[in-house]
Amino acid sequence: MTSSTASTGDRGLLETRFSMGAAAVAAVAGLLALAFGWLGYTDGVLPVIGFQLDILTGIVGLLFGFAIAMVAAVAAVYMEPGFDE
Repeated sequence: MTSSTASTGDRGLLETRFSMGAAAVAAVAGLLALAFGWLGYTDGVLPVIGFQLDILTGIVGLLFGFAIAMVAAVAAVYMEPGFDE
């Protein structure tokens, strides 16, 4: 067994650049998902694009954003460090 595979179990969630980046992506995707859900619920307009959201597009954006956040969070927790060691 090499030293890289023997010592990967003692790393925490925010100890590598990859896990910090994945956690940041998860947080941003979660916040954007909440924003899409809220704007869809209130029939709001996207600030930069100017697209009118209804409840259906808000729910789709909410679920899509939370799916990206969940994948990034799982990657941050369970992926082992690679070339950035």
